[in-house]
Formats: sequence, structure tokens, C-alpha cells
Amino acid sequence: MTDLIQILTQPDFQFLRNALIVGILASISFGIIGTYVVTKRISYLAGAISHCAFGGIGAALYLNRTFGLTWLTPMMGAVASALAAAIITGLVSLYAKEREDTVIGAIWSVGMAAGLIFIDLTPGYFEISSFLFGDILLISSRDIVLVLILDAFIVTATLLFYNRLLAVCFDDEFATLRGIHAHVYYIFLLCLIALTIVLLVRIVGIVMVIALLTLPAAVAGKFTTRMWKMMLLSIFFCMSFNTTGLALGFFRGLSSGPSIIIIAGLSYLIVISIQKVKPMIKKRASFIQLQK
Repeated sequence: MTDLIQILTQPDFQFLRNALIVGILASISFGIIGTYVVTKRISYLAGAISHCAFGGIGAALYLNRTFGLTWLTPMMGAVASALAAAIITGLVSLYAKEREDTVIGAIWSVGMAAGLIFIDLTPGYFEISSFLFGDILLISSRDIVLVLILDAFIVTATLLFYNRLLAVCFDDEFATLRGIHAHVYYIFLLCLIALTIVLLVRIVGIVMVIALLTLPAAVAGKFTTRMWKMMLLSIFFCMSFNTTGLALGFFRGLSSGPSIIIIAGLSYLIVISIQKVKPMIKKRASFIQLQK
């Protein structure tokens, strides 16, 4: 960690400072929204939204290169398609008479396939691995501003609608009886998830987006059952995973996104393993005490 701090002070490593700043700031949105995803148990919906975002990326690249729409960036396409996917998947989960898992699985795969088709049709060559697997080291100062705006929006929405979103996550039927438009707030929550996912794609990519969105919150959930405490712990763990994974990737010459996910996954496995073993140790200690 000392070596990382020394490197960050050098002027030639602005890209690393940007990556670290974005990783820390983005953890605020990821920790808050990830808590909702884990509590509501809608990681499959988040997965469908993330893969549909790739369809928007491909469409934006196609329109940009083919029709000269230079103002249309891949991230703008990702935001549009992710929001559309959030609304569609939300309506499907609420009102569809078909099997929910089948419909959402179709949305998931069609969104990804559409993105690949658009990229095949786009003239020229460009690297799409940064969209699929992320590259936090390519973060710019503009991305930092976007993260700050998203953080402000997510924090404001959470403070304003905390009780309503809490009710929707735990008991939407009771919320409806209390006069809360549960379905509206559910769709609103999915839109917040969509915006956060688009930001997360810049760090770990579409393929691994669900892991970083859910693992910090899942680890936090092992230490508390209070929603707001879970959010704070999730933010802390996400910051830790991003910083540690970034340092590991930089010093070992590994991809930053996968390094972050590996750190998060191992941390989750360690936590649940300790929780499984701890009762056994206590039981064994009690047994030994009785024998004495």
C-alpha cells in the first residue's frame, strides 16, 4: 500500500489516480444500489439490464460510424438501452402472464446478441473488450464528473424515498395497502439500477457487472440486518475491493476489472466460511468444557 501511495504522487501516473478516485466515488452508488438488489433479490433483473446495455452500445457505435452521429457516444446508447430494459423487465416481472424467468432470459440474450450484430455491421475496427470486461485505467477526468453526478443523484433519491423503497424491497403488498404506489417505485428502483450498471460497465465490464454490484452488499449483509447500516458497510467493502484489486492488477500486471472481482469473490467466500465454521468451533469448545 505504501508503494501505491508513492506512485500516486508521481505526475506520470495521472491515469492511476483517476482510476482510484473513480473506484472510491463509484463505490457510493454501487454500495447503495447493490444493497437494494441483494435485499430485493433481483440480481437476475440486474443481469438482464446489464446485458441489454451492450445492445445500446452496439447501436450507438453503428449510428456513429454509419450515419456520422458523432454526438452519439456508446455510453449514451448504453444509458438509453439500460433504462428501456429496466422498464420492460420491471413490467414483465409485475404483469406478464408468461414465465417470468423465460421472458427475462430472452431479454438478457437478445440484448447481448443485438449489440454484437450492430458491431458486426459497423464499418472499421474497434476494441470492444473494454465494454465486456472493463478497464478502470482508461477512466478520464470527465468520467469522474459523471460519477459525482450519479452519486449525488443516487444519494438524493435514497434520502427522499428511503422508506418507500424500503417498503417495496420487503413487502410491496403492505406498501400498496399503505397508499404507496409500490409498482411505480419498483420501476424507479430498476431505473436507478440501470444508471448504476452503465457506470459500473466502465470499471469491470458487462460480463462481471453483477458480481461487483452484489458481492459487497452480500458481504455487508452478513454483519447487519439494518438497511442503512448495510448500505454503509457495502460502500466500505466496495471501496476496499476496488482499491485492493486496482493495486493488485497494477503491481502484478493483471487486468484491473477481473482483479477487483476476484478480491470481492474471495472476501465473500472467506466471510461465509468463517460464519459456517464459527458455530462449529463454539460447539466444540462447549463440548470440551462439559467434559472437564
